[in-house]
Amino acid sequence: MSSSVQRALHILVELSSGPLTISELGRRLDVHRTTSLRLLRTLEEERFVRRTEDGRYRIGPLMAALSHEALEGFDLRTAAQEHVRALGSATGHTVHLAALDGDSVVYLDKVESRQSIRMYSYVGARAPLHATGVGKAILAHLSPQEREPLLGTPPYPEHTPNTRTDPDDLAEDLARIAEQGWALDDFEHEEFVHCVAAPIRDAKGKVDAAISVSAPEVTLDRQGLLGLVGELTATAEAINEELGWSRT
Repeated sequence: MSSSVQRALHILVELSSGPLTISELGRRLDVHRTTSLRLLRTLEEERFVRRTEDGRYRIGPLMAALSHEALEGFDLRTAAQEHVRALGSATGHTVHLAALDGDSVVYLDKVESRQSIRMYSYVGARAPLHATGVGKAILAHLSPQEREPLLGTPPYPEHTPNTRTDPDDLAEDLARIAEQGWALDDFEHEEFVHCVAAPIRDAKGKVDAAISVSAPEVTLDRQGLLGLVGELTATAEAINEELGWSRT
């Protein structure tokens, strides 16, 4: 990449945090004022930056439009696909990618287990928020005011004897999930299947999707399942980066 293009890109990155003067940009990028001014004039002509009345520069209308189009057209399934496949290959168990859709989750992608026992789930299937790992991973990052309309009137529907149907019990579980960064479906949706799930964040840090690893108890016991949490959360972080989210 040419040095001029690289410097221009660095300018846009710096301006994304707010308006700056030529001198401030020069100090941050260690670039001479004359060079900064030349690049800024070119970017301004192309509407990537705009000069404000007080002499500072900020992101321009074309850059804002491009950012909006990129976010609108971004496909979660496409961004996550490579990572979903890699997690399935590494664990050998069923991997689901799911997203919030109304008052439930919908499966966007699935990697089948290498085991002889297969799960009946499929891409496009819907599942309850309160009784699944992916659902709880999403709920844990919503405010109580956001959760209530999605969950409806308690007691919540019981799918197995382990389903958390009491709002206080569920709220306690969600608080634990938010703190530890991953969720456990302890046979809450299906009696013989358990899973671990991790939240996925978009570029703004919002959680409305999750990824999980699921297995029947006969093929993977609890200790083995919990042993997959590290790989699971690392995969979720990799997808977050693909979507533009950064903790820094």
